[in-house]
Amino acid sequence: MEDFYELLGVSRTATDDDIKRAYRRLARELHPDTNPDPAAEEQFKKITLAYEILRDPERRQRYDTYGPEGLRGTGAAGNAGNPFADFGVGDLFDAFFSSGFGGGGGGRARSGPLTGADLELVAELEFEEAVFGVKHDVALRAPVHCTTCNGSGAAPGTSPTRCIACEGTGEIRRVRQSILGQMVTASPCSRCGGLGQEIASPCADCRGDGRRTEERSYAVDIPAGVDNGTTLRLAGRGAAGPRGGPPGDLYVHIRVRPHDRFLRDGPNLVHVLHVPMTQAALGAHIPFETLDGEEDLVIPAGMQTGREFVLRGRGVPHLEGRGRGDLIVRAVVDTPTKLSREQEELLRTLATERGEAVAPEDTGLLFKIRSAFK
Repeated sequence: MEDFYELLGVSRTATDDDIKRAYRRLARELHPDTNPDPAAEEQFKKITLAYEILRDPERRQRYDTYGPEGLRGTGAAGNAGNPFADFGVGDLFDAFFSSGFGGGGGGRARSGPLTGADLELVAELEFEEAVFGVKHDVALRAPVHCTTCNGSGAAPGTSPTRCIACEGTGEIRRVRQSILGQMVTASPCSRCGGLGQEIASPCADCRGDGRRTEERSYAVDIPAGVDNGTTLRLAGRGAAGPRGGPPGDLYVHIRVRPHDRFLRDGPNLVHVLHVPMTQAALGAHIPFETLDGEEDLVIPAGMQTGREFVLRGRGVPHLEGRGRGDLIVRAVVDTPTKLSREQEELLRTLATERGEAVAPEDTGLLFKIRSAFK
């Protein structure tokens, strides 16, 4: 017997929702009513059996612990030849017709008006705004409920009436035969567009849709610590639904402009600090500007490239928790490349004092020419 998880294309740690989604996707591809290939029908039976086992917590635990042998006596082994014995009609209905109408609802009879579409936009933030949070204004054009008809779509003084074709359900059902017996399929009513209502006298302002497109602006509370690529969901700020339907959601995608001094590493900030050779050798106090203000950075004498200074709590606030990350300053010791005659002599004297061999002094004509133009 093939592995049930491999049949459905999920991992052994898949959730119930993962298993259900995987089955629905495969069932649409392999169902005999949509795929006449005999091999597809056989595969359909296999994935259905796998789904029946894995969706039941007790059966799944037995299967995970003992394998197929652990299913004997639970109904699965005895029904191996008829994998649909315990399969509910409701599950099949969900599997094939869950696309339904509007806003991700099920395929069963719709109740209430359709939900409006979700909208999305991009909000560009400065680096500091993303770190500390900000109230950011966004604007977009979106369908809103028509104020003339209060979103009903009917002219003032009139009301929508129930669709005579679908009797207000918004869908037309048909019965057909399949290998499972009678199957009930549902599709949106073409007369009312799946709304279940008809409008004899449409509103002149919205032409019966119950919506008009207008410019809207919102002040979005950007929480401290958001990062580039974060998406915020504003419930109910999307497009209004037709004929008084509830609005969808607004998704705000965050784009953060880079900083000229700091790089972000999760909750931490990183800065590469270039320190002159003299300060690294002798030590120094350097005023260092953080996002919170100036700090006194102490450079110890004899510091080498690669030394890190960690300023605790000067990083990015944790988005889901308390406290902040750190500011990490990575030191790079800079060796001077352009020296005056006096500076070179001082360094040669230092090298002599330390007993360090250096390149001989260049006293040729070329050196004199270069010195003249310094």
